[in-house]
Amino acid sequence: MDEASGLFHHPDFFCQTTPVTTASDSSASRTPVLPVSGGEGGDELVSLYESRDKIYPRSVSGVFSHWRWVTVWITQLVFYGIPWLQWNSRQAVLFDLEARRFYIFNLVLYPQDFIYLTGLLVISALSLFLFTAIAGRLWCGYACPQTVYTEIFLWIEKKVEGDRSARMRLDKGDLSVAKFGKKWLKHALWIGFALWTGFTFVGYFTPIRELAALSLAASLGPWQLFWIGFYGFATYGNAGFMREQVCKYMCPYARFQSAMFDKDTMIVTYDEKRGEPRGARSKKSDPTAMGLGDCVACTLCVQVCPTGIDIRNGLQYECIGCGACIDVCDEVMDKVGYPRGLIKYSTQNGMAQGWTTAQMIRRAFRPRVLVYSGILLTITLAVGVSLFTRTPLRVDVIRDRGALAREVEQGRIENVFRLQVMNATESTQRYAITVGGLPGIEIASASEVEVLPTEVRSAVLRVQVPPGVAATGSHPIRFEIRAIGDASVQVTEKAAFLIPR
Repeated sequence: MDEASGLFHHPDFFCQTTPVTTASDSSASRTPVLPVSGGEGGDELVSLYESRDKIYPRSVSGVFSHWRWVTVWITQLVFYGIPWLQWNSRQAVLFDLEARRFYIFNLVLYPQDFIYLTGLLVISALSLFLFTAIAGRLWCGYACPQTVYTEIFLWIEKKVEGDRSARMRLDKGDLSVAKFGKKWLKHALWIGFALWTGFTFVGYFTPIRELAALSLAASLGPWQLFWIGFYGFATYGNAGFMREQVCKYMCPYARFQSAMFDKDTMIVTYDEKRGEPRGARSKKSDPTAMGLGDCVACTLCVQVCPTGIDIRNGLQYECIGCGACIDVCDEVMDKVGYPRGLIKYSTQNGMAQGWTTAQMIRRAFRPRVLVYSGILLTITLAVGVSLFTRTPLRVDVIRDRGALAREVEQGRIENVFRLQVMNATESTQRYAITVGGLPGIEIASASEVEVLPTEVRSAVLRVQVPPGVAATGSHPIRFEIRAIGDASVQVTEKAAFLIPR
């Protein structure tokens, strides 16, 4: 540590560097080395910066690979399919920012319902904490959009350019017609898929059928073009080029996940006691006689890793818990005739104490998990009950600043109020308005208002009281608005009635 600290203060630290050796396809450590060797030419300095080596993940099949593709299909069917669903003659899920209305199947929400978005974000965060405490980075490995789209882009790349070795040869080879054709086709498919993704994303904010018609007619507006291009470019760049760098350097979850892990968290682990010392051997050889463990040093676990780490070096923050190394290691164990499970989902306590799967599952229900579960269940129920019992009517009472309290015929005192009535249903509603709070108070104008589906209607009310019913000053009153024909839909709003001197 002292040697490294001294290196930072060396006057030539930023002047002389030698490249750091990396090994994305071998079991060597990827940690930069800081040698300071004396010699006739002086000290040799090695930079702490490690340039990125492109990772070529090998294809793998197995239980976890199967489930990863299941989540890919589910998430993409939901994302690409929901905008095309119809509900009550309109798009089932639509966030109409221009009209400030948000449709989610039979729900119609307004900006005033922002509390539900807050509840959804809290539920999502607590769910992430809960699942991470139990089983590590399951979200990252199976359902995160970055993982899902990287998986899709890698599948396209494999279909066009071939398997891992073919892709490596193609990239190292000289430019040719065949290489140019494959690269062009791959990027054309990537860009097409990315633009379709951007189009679908914008379809959640602009009715997607209208958006499709505008696209076919080449009549898209500037903002629609911008967001389709922006989201498409982000998909193309993140899934096609940045890939594991997003998970390793940009995603904050990789940095604070350690705060949610403990020794009973299920993670991808390498059984060091069983696997070491590792080494190559023939299938017929006796590893015990050779003094070797079960790891045959094939490095396939490194080759299939989408972030390029070696799981045999222990848990690393770059590990997204996808289980690809488990699938390929189990294949190797089957081929050499060794038991499966050299790499597996386990816990630190389970590995140290030799627990069975059932014992580790029972330990999953520990205090912190129960606390997370209790809080999550409480908030989820609260949000659900609030949505279920939500009144599809909102009213805002605004005093008319242009008409102060005044005396009218027969000495009555009049105040003017403006009511903003929001109909959160998809049918035309008529509402009756009454007022109370002062003796003899009444509405001297129309006391009913008709509001079209999902519309906001302004109603101007002249409210009067008899002379001498109250002292000079401000007095609380209340407006009651109820749907005609449905007594359960009713809202009460408070206001202040002014009596002049």
